[in-house]
Amino acid sequence: MRKTDLAIGLYILAAIVFLIVPLPSVILDVLLAFNLAVSMVILFNALFSREVLNMSTFPTILLFTTVFRISLNVSSTRLILQNGNPGNVVRTFGEFVGGGDGILGIIVFIILLLVQFMVINKGSERVAEVTARFTLDAMPGKQMAIDADLNTGAINDTQARERREKIQEESNFFGSMDGATKYVKGDAIAGLIITVINLAGGMIMEMMRNGTAAGDAFNMYSVLTIGNGLVNQIPSLMISLATGILVTKVSKDADIGDLLVKQLFSIPKVLYIVGGSLIFLGIATPLNTIVFTTYGVIFIVTGRVIAGKMEVHSIEEQVALEEDSTDEIRKPENVNTLLQVDPIELEFGYGIIPLADVNQGGDLLDRVVLIRRQIALELGCVVPIIRLRDNIQLNPNQYVIKIKGIAVSEGEILFDHYMAMNPGYVEDEISGIPTFEPSFHLPALWITESQRERAESLGYTVVDPPSIIATHLTEVIRSHIHELLTRQDVQNLINNVQEANSTLITELVPKLLGVGEIQKVLQNLLKEGISIRDLITVFETLADYASTTRDTDVLTEYVRQSLKRAISNKYFPPKETTSVVTLDPKIEQEIMGSIKQTEQGAYITLDPEKTQDIIHSVEEEIQKLENLGKNPIVITSPIVRMYFKKLTQDYFKDLIVISYNEIESNVELQSVGMVTA
Repeated sequence: MRKTDLAIGLYILAAIVFLIVPLPSVILDVLLAFNLAVSMVILFNALFSREVLNMSTFPTILLFTTVFRISLNVSSTRLILQNGNPGNVVRTFGEFVGGGDGILGIIVFIILLLVQFMVINKGSERVAEVTARFTLDAMPGKQMAIDADLNTGAINDTQARERREKIQEESNFFGSMDGATKYVKGDAIAGLIITVINLAGGMIMEMMRNGTAAGDAFNMYSVLTIGNGLVNQIPSLMISLATGILVTKVSKDADIGDLLVKQLFSIPKVLYIVGGSLIFLGIATPLNTIVFTTYGVIFIVTGRVIAGKMEVHSIEEQVALEEDSTDEIRKPENVNTLLQVDPIELEFGYGIIPLADVNQGGDLLDRVVLIRRQIALELGCVVPIIRLRDNIQLNPNQYVIKIKGIAVSEGEILFDHYMAMNPGYVEDEISGIPTFEPSFHLPALWITESQRERAESLGYTVVDPPSIIATHLTEVIRSHIHELLTRQDVQNLINNVQEANSTLITELVPKLLGVGEIQKVLQNLLKEGISIRDLITVFETLADYASTTRDTDVLTEYVRQSLKRAISNKYFPPKETTSVVTLDPKIEQEIMGSIKQTEQGAYITLDPEKTQDIIHSVEEEIQKLENLGKNPIVITSPIVRMYFKKLTQDYFKDLIVISYNEIESNVELQSVGMVTA
């Protein structure tokens, strides 16, 4: 058993024993002094703790000390009524506080009891109740704030878990404090009742046993009773005060002493006004002139000293800031910050700043958070933090999207305007400034706020500027997400899966595949818009086939076939016939015959003229699908799919190439053409 456990057990056991076993007055003196010391320790710990959770065990401490103090009160009462000798501590408190006058001692004791019961206990109980209620009501908002920080990448999973645990601890603490304050209230009432019993019982027993006169008995037992009451109520008062301090503590950044001095004596103007008012009262009224003018002068001088310190501090801060700026420029390490490249950047001209400024009602930052959440749900990949910066070198209404420091797309918006796009069936025209929608390069018009309602009634799709930028940013991220997936990201994904599937990860990494090889497979999937959210299926497929091949392209095809339900659901709506284009078997044979295998992978050695014929045929067939308003989908045999995709990807960015093995059996397809050469 640890020493701390033994000490706490003895403390509680002693409190129970004292209720039963009579104590000698000498031992009672020792225990009363110990009780007083413990109360001081609790009070000053509560005063100087930086936050309430530093005293998270306070409700339990409050219960233990209350029981111990009541047991001492019972023991002292037993000695008072038994022989009138409760020891030195009780007698000294009674004689010193009351000055030998029983009536004066009773009055002082009653005042002390009223202060504790009516002021400190009542206030602490109310504050604890309100704080517990507010803490419970604020929990959902705090949880949402943690989730938002986690989604934006401001904190990691460990920090989020720590914050959630802290919120739970605060809720439990204030809930316990709400109930623990009832102990303090009951302790005060019990102290009052015990005091009355001591005085009345002692007088009756003294008069009946020894025939002492009522006045002498009152003088004798009033001193002992008041001493007993004070020696128990003063520790109780200190613990009540500690309770009030804890439930009213609002800051965790500094000690309470620093805060009080700083907040009360940090504004010289206040001290000047107080000092002037005191001097006026001392001169213009019958109040003691020396006392009031002295205080007034002290306040004015203190205000002047604080003002001088503030001026010096301000100058020192300014000088230090200039020195820090100079040192920062001179540092050789300062160049290192220029070498860092942000994965995703959104730069915009000064005319777009209001869209990103929360103080001006902009919600672009919130939309960026939603983009990261949307991509995570859609593709199963965590998007890196998106940096938003203003750039005075851009046109006022221009914005640029950069991937790894290189601009990949840009756009321009008109502030206070809306973009109206014709979905294809609107015949009526509206006036506006011609433009192109930046994400899909569709023709559109810039219209004013007054035209918005009419455009919507005619059937136009009307979009506000923040939505235009957010949609454009989302499409750019989708098309480049495979470039943003790093080895560290893959390792984090592996760690997440390993928590519940340790056997799978132990078999796969690093025995069969390295992190880099898994990264290549995931990048291949993301490059064609296939979600990697179902990582367990991906990893299990890799574990099944990695023993026979480590070609990441071939492994990608196996994974795609395992994900055929997701692929079919993505491209082939249920209960609908989807129009597609097929690949001529002769072309498939020619492609397979031109494949050369090397240590670095396979590549196609098809004749350039043949390649051009295939590309022209693909272009013609895709045009048929686009005329029907359908997605450009080409169906091939499994063994040819990845090579045909490589052959056409530089010519058709949006071409979807799917093998027969990636299609569910219940999907209905209709071929509207065939790629030939």
